Amino acid sequence: MRTRLANRSARLLLAAAAATALAATTTACGPEDNGAAAPAASASTSTDASADASDGAESGTGGTDSGAEDSGSEAGAGADKGGVGQSCGTNELDLTLTPKSQAGGYYQVTAKAKSGITCYLDVNTPSVAFGSKPEGVASPVGQGGEDPIKLSGSAVAYTGISPKTTKEDGGVEFENVIVSVTDEDPNPAELALPEPAVVEKPIVTNWSTNPGETVPVIV
Repeated sequence: MRTRLANRSARLLLAAAAATALAATTTACGPEDNGAAAPAASASTSTDASADASDGAESGTGGTDSGAEDSGSEAGAGADKGGVGQSCGTNELDLTLTPKSQAGGYYQVTAKAKSGITCYLDVNTPSVAFGSKPEGVASPVGQGGEDPIKLSGSAVAYTGISPKTTKEDGGVEFENVIVSVTDEDPNPAELALPEPAVVEKPIVTNWSTNPGETVPVIV
């Protein structure tokens, strides 16, 4: 009888020990498993957030650079268009020709900057020619002269052109005169004469804001 009780007690103790060991194992594994899973999820979230932040930063930087370039281009375009402080090109001027009777007859040319343009006549004397041959080029006589002359709004400058300075008969007849601010100007203006003019040894004055100084005469 004692032997059976002893055996039964032994089996109960073993069963209790096994249950205790199983509970301990379950308790020990649970936290470790949870702890391992949590950092993995956290690392994944952190990586995704970093990638998003990096993409956002790159996108923001690109936007800033693009905006700066666009702004610079617009500023450059505005400066070129305004032409403030720049030398006048012939194509930036409105040129008008008026016949005058003084000094045996000459042509007064008036230069005015086109709307919205401010520029300077840096060269004292315009380049003037009748036709393309050297004998049709007007020689400067040195009258008048202001350097530089600012043209903007209603401001104007004048020059005088005499097509013929000889008293003898002769010369070549022309219906137009070519005027430009410099010899190298790529856009000279061709002005129609009110009637054909006989040209021989023509002369031209300097630019001036005083029309009285631009009556061409040979001294």
